[in-house]
Amino acid sequence: MRLVFAGTPEVALPSLDALVASSHEVVGVITRPDAPAGRGRTLVPSPVRVRPQEHGIPVLTPRTPRDPDFQAQLRALAPDCCPVVAYGALVPRAALDIPVHGWVNLHFSLLPAWRGAAPVQHAIRSGDEVTGATTFLLEEGLDTGPVYGVMTETIQPSDTSGELLGRLATAGAGLLVATLDGIASGDLVAKPQPA
Repeated sequence: MRLVFAGTPEVALPSLDALVASSHEVVGVITRPDAPAGRGRTLVPSPVRVRPQEHGIPVLTPRTPRDPDFQAQLRALAPDCCPVVAYGALVPRAALDIPVHGWVNLHFSLLPAWRGAAPVQHAIRSGDEVTGATTFLLEEGLDTGPVYGVMTETIQPSDTSGELLGRLATAGAGLLVATLDGIASGDLVAKPQPA
């Protein structure tokens, strides 16, 4: 499948790398615009912006996915699917409808638990013993779409959110590739989340 990947922080890199190495074709990457960082508040590119340039993959950095120019650029890339990992912006219906197979999000919790931001931190703070990652079809609601796949991960008593998120990012990359493989073959169908 032709893919346009959307992600911003370092935790999205394992998935981007896995997709580039897969049988799918990554034809573009969407990430947030450069942001001020450090004491000098110098503009710094996101971790996801730098990596695709090494592979000659075009990068789109819209201020908002609602921007008609961005949507035209996305349409021109003709993606079959847009995999998403921690992109950091809500995607409007007009953009959701562009890829044939929609936008498939990798979220670091066992949905419907811990929808929204900081799911790993919430799982640790709440004393959960098990967490995981979920791939699901993105829709306009916040992390409410039907689920394609799930993987679980035991939370160790000594885990920090960074350690746990690192393990989930690595294992979740495999889940995301397997999900896209299943969508491409027609063997995988999304199922509604539990209430």
